[in-house]
Amino acid sequence: MNQKKISLKTRLRNGPMIIAPGAYDAIGARLIEQAGFEAAYMTGAGTSAARGFPDFGLLTMTEMVGNAAVMARSIGIPLVADADTGYGNELNVTRTVREYEDRGVAAIHIEDQVSPKRCGHLDGKQVISASEFASKIRAAVEARRSDEFIIIARTDARAVNGLEDAVARVNAALEVGADLAFVEAAETLEEVAAIPRLVRGSCLLNVVPGGKTPIFDLRAQRPTGCTATSSRGVLATARIEYRIRRSVLTL
Repeated sequence: MNQKKISLKTRLRNGPMIIAPGAYDAIGARLIEQAGFEAAYMTGAGTSAARGFPDFGLLTMTEMVGNAAVMARSIGIPLVADADTGYGNELNVTRTVREYEDRGVAAIHIEDQVSPKRCGHLDGKQVISASEFASKIRAAVEARRSDEFIIIARTDARAVNGLEDAVARVNAALEVGADLAFVEAAETLEEVAAIPRLVRGSCLLNVVPGGKTPIFDLRAQRPTGCTATSSRGVLATARIEYRIRRSVLTL
């Protein structure tokens, strides 16, 4: 694995929280790097939208890995990537991990939604059993070739079964070897603060403009116990606004 990617795990272990803005292509990832951020995040929702699809689990593993490969090779900072549900059972998860790892991606998150999944901030989600989720995370951990490749266990159970079940699921995932816990779509700032206290390990926080998690200033209010955060809609929104303004100016 490239040395620039290996540094992410050490950085997460030893440093303050990393903010990883979201992008869906190489240009966006390069802009994140040029802005001085320490990591970039490949958004699955953005990757789907860039291909004309809603975030309903319509892209294949091959399409997602291909996009991640282009982004990872285009930047000198680590890339965290969305790996959806792992694209099947434990055998599929094994291949998924190795495909992303071989492309130079530093970390992936795998979630517990029923396939086909949907955006974590949409209603109507369903989740697999906690035991099946733990089994898939265990398979992901065992599949990686390097311990520096980070496995993030994401649960969408907050919206389905409540916060208590969501925390229990990520704690079980950490017990089988996940490096980070990701409770998607916390609905209040109190939940954002509570999750790192309840989770027995490091956490990832996802902040999405227009999503279920309240927007707050990450620079002023860094959640205690969170070691990474993504903001997957930021560059997509900025790019749309830029294009609209440019079009007005050229009329």
